[in-house]
Amino acid sequence: MNQTMQGKYKPYPQIDLPNRIWPTKTITTAPVWCSVDLRDGNQALINPMNMEKKLELFTLLLKLGFKEIEVGFPSASKVEFDFLRRLVDDKLIPEDVTIQVLVQAREHLIAKTFEALKGVKKATVHLYNSTSVAQRKIVFGMSKEEIISLAMEGVDLVKKYEKEHEGKIFLEYSPESFTGTELEFAAEISNAVTHRWGISPTRKVIINLPATVEMATPNIYADQIEWMARHLDNRENVIISTHTHNDRGTSIAATELALLAGADRVEGTLLSNGERTGNVDIITLALNLTTQGVDSKLNFTDINEVLDVVERCTELPTHPRHPYVGELVYTAFSGSHQDAINKGLAYQKNKEDNFWEVPYLPIDPTDLGRTYESIIRINSQSGKGGIAYILEKNYGYQLPKAMHPEIGRTVQGVTDEKGRELEPQEILKIFDDSYFNMKEHISLIDITLSSGKKVSTCSLTYGYNGETITANGEGNGPIDACKNALMKDYKNEFTINSYFEHSRGDKSSAEAVAYIEIQSKNILSCFGVGVDSDITTASIKAMFSALNRAFH
Repeated sequence: MNQTMQGKYKPYPQIDLPNRIWPTKTITTAPVWCSVDLRDGNQALINPMNMEKKLELFTLLLKLGFKEIEVGFPSASKVEFDFLRRLVDDKLIPEDVTIQVLVQAREHLIAKTFEALKGVKKATVHLYNSTSVAQRKIVFGMSKEEIISLAMEGVDLVKKYEKEHEGKIFLEYSPESFTGTELEFAAEISNAVTHRWGISPTRKVIINLPATVEMATPNIYADQIEWMARHLDNRENVIISTHTHNDRGTSIAATELALLAGADRVEGTLLSNGERTGNVDIITLALNLTTQGVDSKLNFTDINEVLDVVERCTELPTHPRHPYVGELVYTAFSGSHQDAINKGLAYQKNKEDNFWEVPYLPIDPTDLGRTYESIIRINSQSGKGGIAYILEKNYGYQLPKAMHPEIGRTVQGVTDEKGRELEPQEILKIFDDSYFNMKEHISLIDITLSSGKKVSTCSLTYGYNGETITANGEGNGPIDACKNALMKDYKNEFTINSYFEHSRGDKSSAEAVAYIEIQSKNILSCFGVGVDSDITTASIKAMFSALNRAFH
């Protein structure tokens, strides 16, 4: 450690929780989700959202299935106030959705908040004040007693204005900077709040325990949540909520462990927008649940629409490696990854059960509205299997396995030369140039075939060494008959090692594709490809393709 950093940092203290049970738990149900995109996310933007963007994002949140949405801080600015009024006046809040508003413990702010809430049938008033050691000492210069008095004043004011409000009011209280607060004090002030509110089975309270600043490893946060769950009065009527930030890059893990530790509710944003390193990403959390067979209760089946709306409203790009949703997260460049994914997709397609078992893909991209077309992409790190996958998925060529190394070497040479990723159409051009558009020393002109029970006959016309030659041959099949006709004048001896065929395209316009592997004394193996509406003609074309490649 640099000498100037000596004594500057110290480890976060362990929590005294000898019989913790959260490590033995499994998440089996989704938490209550609360989006704070329109408040916490919005306040962290370079250009905060205007009315139109707020409405667009609110509509998206409803479509995704959020039932609790923090719509803003209506006492803080006119835009925030007007947005809530727009939701009310235009009747945009569904019956089953509870909106949430943030407010500090000051009467004029609480009065303004309830003015904005007029006409709202169900609302959560989110009251907060900072309780951490550093905030008490440095920012406010207040004692614990003064901090508790401030919270009590806020509760009393909410109760006062609640009496005049015609709709249902729920209370949420956050001891802000919870992770920097002594647990005993956090429990003391939270219990004081719930008692003053009048907590009961019909008057439950949300106690939000935010990692306003992420200060320790995720297991510490889980310990804090479990400790609080044991020390909160009327626990059965308390909804423990989390609100994690990502200062240490572990907000996802911290939230998941907090759910194991007894948290009931999660506040977060889409794509992790928020102050500093952002809030916890609800998309990642929800899809993590999905991969474990747990219904997240949120709908991310069209993730591209989500990205489009959020990026437009926040003016923030999504990292291409962002879990589940980034442009490249379902893309493999590595050859071994490509081969495993290709085999996995084929296996998944042919097996009877629905259980997802594709290597390197923890979730089926189609469940999020993505396609398989961009899963495998080709650069200098790519392998032969990935190239074959591109040709099959995009263009219908089902290359035989033995042909993969050959086309792989050809494409690899181009990627090494260009030093960049190749687009599918560039790979197709390389394939076409290698197997269809090569320089010809022998060319097929015409062929007439007839087949008997045991013998096929062939009349073959071809160009060779500047001459047009017609020859006849017999064989045990069309390809053998053609080869025997050819070898009467053709000087390059060869044998046919293997033959593959398939059709591609719709039934009404299907083409036959044939692959022939040849071998000679000096050439271990060389493939040719032929395409025609007739499978026999395609096979002969494939043989000529192989000859032109082998003996060019």
